[in-house]
Amino acid sequence: MTTSKRSISARIPKAWYVSDCSDCTRLVRHLRQTHQEYPYYHCAPVPPFGDLKAKLLVVGLAPGKHGANASGRPFTGDHAGILLYQTLYRYGFADAAESVSVTDGLRLLNCRLTNAVKCLPPENKPIGAEVRSCNHYLAAELKAVAAGGVVLALGTVAHRAIVRALELRLADYPFAHGEIHALPGKRHLVDSYHCSRYNTQTGRLTTQMFQAVFATAKKLLG
Repeated sequence: MTTSKRSISARIPKAWYVSDCSDCTRLVRHLRQTHQEYPYYHCAPVPPFGDLKAKLLVVGLAPGKHGANASGRPFTGDHAGILLYQTLYRYGFADAAESVSVTDGLRLLNCRLTNAVKCLPPENKPIGAEVRSCNHYLAAELKAVAAGGVVLALGTVAHRAIVRALELRLADYPFAHGEIHALPGKRHLVDSYHCSRYNTQTGRLTTQMFQAVFATAKKLLG
């Protein structure tokens, strides 16, 4: 692991993230292959980014090949991050509207970004065993969301990973864009379609729809 990768994860609790995790053989192999093709990419588990005591936790799917897997920061360098960071800034959860690199000085305010799966999966599609293998990291991170906090799920996989990490029944928490679910500990889960290129370009998720989700989260946070 390079010095830059150490500095990225220096303050993050080990229960949330391990920089050299090798639990998923398929993902480890894929990262090695990707690193051979792109030697200057991060190509390792991507740590959470933001306020360690945040009351808003945004959970995505997994690092994108040319986004977080390249930069080492969630949603940085890919299309999905454009709308996300603009929206975070609009609602006061970031001090800038664009995330360029891990060294750009951007700060998240009362907000943290993480992923259900910390490593780049082939074709951006983790298998169920990989989501389950990474779930204990998410479970530990969810424990840090205090009473009154909000967990925002970007997409079905993230939603299910959150419900599983909290040891709740999936049948009791159906995914639907804009849905609000009460969670134990006086917290809430808010669902959104993922801000992927496909969803935004096909109109499945519009800017207004995405902003409405964050407006809801902000209102729940008070």
